[in-house]
Amino acid sequence: MATSFTQHISDNLDKLRRSERKVADYVLANATSVIQMRIVDLSTEAEVSEPTVVRFCRAIGCDGFQDFKLKLAQQLASSPTIGQIAVTDSDSSSAYTNKVFDTSIDVLIKVRDQINAAVIDEAVKLIFNARRVDFFGFGGSAPVAADAQHRLLRLGLATHTYSDPHIQTMAAMSLRSNDVVIAISQSGRTKALLDSLREVKRRGAKIISLSPSDTPVLSQGDVQIKIDVNDHFDVYSPLSSRIAHLVIIDAIAAGVAQHMGDGGKTHIAKLKQSLRGHRINYHEPSIPSN
Repeated sequence: MATSFTQHISDNLDKLRRSERKVADYVLANATSVIQMRIVDLSTEAEVSEPTVVRFCRAIGCDGFQDFKLKLAQQLASSPTIGQIAVTDSDSSSAYTNKVFDTSIDVLIKVRDQINAAVIDEAVKLIFNARRVDFFGFGGSAPVAADAQHRLLRLGLATHTYSDPHIQTMAAMSLRSNDVVIAISQSGRTKALLDSLREVKRRGAKIISLSPSDTPVLSQGDVQIKIDVNDHFDVYSPLSSRIAHLVIIDAIAAGVAQHMGDGGKTHIAKLKQSLRGHRINYHEPSIPSN
């Protein structure tokens, strides 16, 4: 539980009594300072009684206050952030901004530590040798797929993104054995995406799947990149899985660029030179308004 202790507290907020919730909210907002506190200090800061602090500790599965502090200290020692934390109605703009950043940082570190480098290398080689690379994604995965296409397009690869089920099926039917589809799914269970992937397999093209463990989308992949992030689908929670997908795509793109060597560097240099013509020079005088 060490690396997810504050996540455990956050997940159980709704199960706590009102007074225990006050302790939880204070702990989640001040985790670093809490590990230095005595029980009387925490009860004073949270504006509850000392027995309430003890009940809070037991409600979240700890033997007592010292066991609670030990678990919290273990997490802070193993991770520079304090886990995925729920945003509450009472949070200030500073508090919820920090929570969103902390959640994203923590998720990226955990996903980084779970990634199999050999699998990333397999994905890079497939993409580098592909005639064409298509990205398939629906819903929240569609903008991730669009960003991924942009990353590979910058490297000069023939790449497209499809997020409409009918066009996705038509695209799948046009694939060849030396083409690659990168399937991006935050749930791993989207029926329309699975239908398209079955057509991809019939055409003999390769599939790189980015999806949670033990999901149908992941199992369809010739190269399977597991991304296990527990997103909370409420109005306040950031979709950290989306950020994890984006960063993994960046890592894959970096690997493809490395394989391209000097040719890739030359292409990027020409691309940057060409794009300068679409930007206003900072030193140019502004256009007067009518």
